Amino acid sequence: MNVCCLLDNSQVAFGVDLDLLKTSTPFPKAIETCLKGMVYSIEDIFFQFNPKNRPFIKEVREACRLLRTTGAQWIHERKTAMENGDDVPKDILTQIIKSNFALFEINVMINFSIYNILGQETTANQLAFCIMELARHPTILEKQEVDDVIGLKLDISYDDLGQLIYLSQVLKETLRIYPTAPGTSRELPEDMVISGIHIPGGCICIFSSYATGRMEKFFKDPLTFDPDRFHPDAPKPYYCYYPFSLGPRSCLGQNFAQVRGDKTSILCYPILYFSYYSGFFRLFLPLNFFSILSTRKTVEVSKCSAL
Repeated sequence: MNVCCLLDNSQVAFGVDLDLLKTSTPFPKAIETCLKGMVYSIEDIFFQFNPKNRPFIKEVREACRLLRTTGAQWIHERKTAMENGDDVPKDILTQIIKSNFALFEINVMINFSIYNILGQETTANQLAFCIMELARHPTILEKQEVDDVIGLKLDISYDDLGQLIYLSQVLKETLRIYPTAPGTSRELPEDMVISGIHIPGGCICIFSSYATGRMEKFFKDPLTFDPDRFHPDAPKPYYCYYPFSLGPRSCLGQNFAQVRGDKTSILCYPILYFSYYSGFFRLFLPLNFFSILSTRKTVEVSKCSAL
């Protein structure tokens, strides 16, 4: 799934074909290593000073160097083409360069890294959780929406994605139970009283979208996978469902992630006929609560039929 999303990300966002289906690449491993290094350094401020961690720190530096070198090459090639007046794709890389043209090169690299690293890992994990739930609920796969809207089309348009209402509901329900970013934080600009508790200004409040998405207070039978919760006519779950955070500082890749989720789900549709291995129950599914939610162990599924 990581390779599938990385392939989609590189082609759609940056106009680069990595040919991942035919050749191997160190990119998925490098992205995972960078994310782990970031989390470990946040959890333990002395992590880099521990001698036993030096081999891993070296791996993180090599992974960062690979991503930065490749990113710098892609950015340089695109900027050169734009300066020469060549036709360039109207993709995210072009927009990043245009919006940061007068700024330092590091700003372009930062925005590039956000889309390339976080955009790939989050979408891959979301779709992995989605496939796991679809394997547990084969009746959902019996819906004919994708067949009716997409059929045998080779080219999928943005208008086609807008007609996939139920698929969008499935992805939103997946994010409710398994938010790829399990929490967010905000700094209070001034004193506030919440539920009778005085919180002084300047404090950082941490909110868990993983917890609120599983609370009976906000969702009936919260551990039941029910895409109809997000039916267009259903009540909207305000301020208790925020997989991309809320407000003006919400995730800058929210719309891009939703479109990519829809598109990649369609690409994976022919292989979504699985049965769930009963050795795991969702309540006891071991998860990693790093910056991005993922499973600690492999979840076994067995293929039962195919198109």
